[in-house]
Amino acid sequence: MDADVVIVGAGLAGLRCARRLTELGHEVVVLESSDAVGGRIRTDVVDGFRCDRGFQVLNPAYPAVRRWVDVSTLDLKPFGSGVLVRRSNGLQVLADPVREPRLLARTMRSGYLHPRELAGVTRWTARVIADPKTVLAQPDSTLAESLDEAGVTGRLRHEVLDPFLAGVLVDSHGTSSANFTKLLVRMFALGRPAVPATGMQALPEQGAAPLGDRVRLESHVESITPVHGGVDVRVDGRRLRARSAVVATDPVGASDLTALPEPATKGLVTWWFEAPEPPHTLPLVAVDGRRRDSVAPGPVWNTAVMTAVAPSYAPPTRHLVEATCLLDRPDGDAPEADVLRHVGEIYGCDTSDWRVVTRHRVAAALPAMTPPLEVRSPVTLGDGVFVCGDHRDTASIQGALVSGQRAAEAVNVHL
Repeated sequence: MDADVVIVGAGLAGLRCARRLTELGHEVVVLESSDAVGGRIRTDVVDGFRCDRGFQVLNPAYPAVRRWVDVSTLDLKPFGSGVLVRRSNGLQVLADPVREPRLLARTMRSGYLHPRELAGVTRWTARVIADPKTVLAQPDSTLAESLDEAGVTGRLRHEVLDPFLAGVLVDSHGTSSANFTKLLVRMFALGRPAVPATGMQALPEQGAAPLGDRVRLESHVESITPVHGGVDVRVDGRRLRARSAVVATDPVGASDLTALPEPATKGLVTWWFEAPEPPHTLPLVAVDGRRRDSVAPGPVWNTAVMTAVAPSYAPPTRHLVEATCLLDRPDGDAPEADVLRHVGEIYGCDTSDWRVVTRHRVAAALPAMTPPLEVRSPVTLGDGVFVCGDHRDTASIQGALVSGQRAAEAVNVHL
């Protein structure tokens, strides 16, 4: 045997699985086809700018993060607890009055604090804030249907919640699970999303560090075949023999290596621009609240001045802005000129002298989380083969880590 367990994929799920199995005393080999660990969580450094592949954040309130991640070493840079909203009469600020008391006056003037709609939002979130388990037990529906039922139907919904949650869920149509969305909203209420000072890739790099040379990069797995007493893993024309194998790739890769059907996924495009001057100084995500015949303008669904959040994302005195488009829209692959025009409209600034640092198109950024919500999918496929990833739990960092842990425990029982 070359190892007790071969793990295919060095994303968060595969790394968590490997860490747990080594803790349990098993010999593990992690095979990663890319040139670095992280899977879908990668950071490219371009001309000194740190550009995450896809607009990603880390919420330290996730239970799995609190349990298995040493947050203190990541030097997290938090976003503010609020959102900027472009309206025809200016760029409005809507912020948590407790966490952002200095923005209270601007929040009060935003025009979004209508008592009836605030009461609807309170009804919609009250149960999950108090006890998340009650949400998992209740019937599920789409996000759009759930907000309608709660009476959240005014400007706060259509100009703020809809575009903000669309960017979080990578879903501009409101078809995602309402129960899953409520769980995410609970995490926003409990924690402050942030990015590590050196980029999101610092998270998987921390998970990989204790594994040392057990992680083999640029190793392309071609097949996994159950055999008597274990599995054969074909990698770059060579064969590895192990007692068990775990497929910890993205959802598309998992369907290629197993009999699992390919799950529906959501895609996005993230642009990274250098701006001569920051278009805004607050560390808040900005969305476009303007509507024409109830249709949101495009192609940008959220944008943020990343150097207002984490100055380390750019060389000294330089400024980095991200903008995200969604591939479930016809304009998801909009050209640079359209993206710059829209970012300029959102911030109310001239973008003619902005420079593209890089652009990432992530066709399968997240598994689709449609109702009814299934929080757990099996990790055991039989014949010594297992699977993990956020497509087996929830489409989140929390889901990836939990899935890796569950797969490790299942493998340990099998061995």
